[in-house]
Amino acid sequence: MNAPVTPPNPHHAACRWRRLWPHPVLSLLLAAAWLVLVRSVEPVHLLGAALLAWAVPYGLTPWLPEASRLDWRAALRLMGVVLWDIVVANVTVARLTLGPMGRLQPAWVRVPLACDHPRVRALLASIITMTPGTVSAVVDERRGCIWVHVLNCADGAALVEQIKARYEAALLRVFCIDRPTDRALQE
Repeated sequence: MNAPVTPPNPHHAACRWRRLWPHPVLSLLLAAAWLVLVRSVEPVHLLGAALLAWAVPYGLTPWLPEASRLDWRAALRLMGVVLWDIVVANVTVARLTLGPMGRLQPAWVRVPLACDHPRVRALLASIITMTPGTVSAVVDERRGCIWVHVLNCADGAALVEQIKARYEAALLRVFCIDRPTDRALQE
């Protein structure tokens, strides 16, 4: 028998900290961006960065979704895979574009999505469009897929499997999503 879940104690230190810093990663990114923009780490700029890092996420809390739990090791592995794929794809695209244009086989490929997580969808579309050889990607919310325009595609099914195995599965691990949605299982 499952024990009842008790709500977190709002007086607990972790809850208080989370209320004060609702989006810590966003706060770190804002502080870093501010310091890069001002190109200084003088105390006044550090104080400004800290104030900005706290105020913006705190003020936007009602409109921002709750911060996701992330697996940072999976995120670093995914980053390595994407960077490697970008290098390899650049070489491949250079060979294709410097050769006869008649060899190119452009195509639109439909990639069904395994989950409805908005960040996974957005990051998958971003990763796809960053990789040379994919011209654009359109997220089709209604059909639960991403349409990918590819510069050269001999086998669409193999490309779909590659995208799902290399990027989507890794993103599901990064966001600690265990199980795909029913829509993805039906397709």
